[in-house]
Amino acid sequence: MYISQQLRNNNIAEYLLYMWQIEDLLRAYDCSLTRIRREYIEKFDYSNEQKEEMTDWYGDLVRMMNQEGCRATGHLQINKIVMQQLIELNAQLLDSTQFPFYTSEYYKVLPYVVELRKRGKNMDEPEVETCFNALYGMMMLRLQKKEISPDTEHAIKEISTFIGMLNDYYLKDKKEGLKFEE
Repeated sequence: MYISQQLRNNNIAEYLLYMWQIEDLLRAYDCSLTRIRREYIEKFDYSNEQKEEMTDWYGDLVRMMNQEGCRATGHLQINKIVMQQLIELNAQLLDSTQFPFYTSEYYKVLPYVVELRKRGKNMDEPEVETCFNALYGMMMLRLQKKEISPDTEHAIKEISTFIGMLNDYYLKDKKEGLKFEE
């Protein structure tokens, strides 16, 4: 909860990946708030008040997962909205001639996206979402201490650079507003 609040304001890309991880965490505890409280929240060195706040936050997420039908798979609507905002911003940046470095990075990453789509299930998935799925998949591989090929490492590095640029433009747009020429 505290991490998500900080990330939401400072790094939307990391926020989204973190929230996907939280969804998986809740699934690992079978969306049982009792188990989450006992087996997860209690391990933190927080005050009782902080633990209650965390329990409420996780409880809200569990309720949303149940209501939105993503208890087993999929993403919460709040996370889908963030993804949609990033997809729309990506389209605006690419449609404008004002962001040549961003456009260049996009075309640098596009072959990796095409390759990932061939391997995946969803050929119609937006490029930005494919990039996030690749980053999340890499995160999971690293957590499992699985071997990662140099080619995959290189692709993820390029994707990270691209998503980092998108993140920076997202934050700039939220703080100052990007001005797109017509």
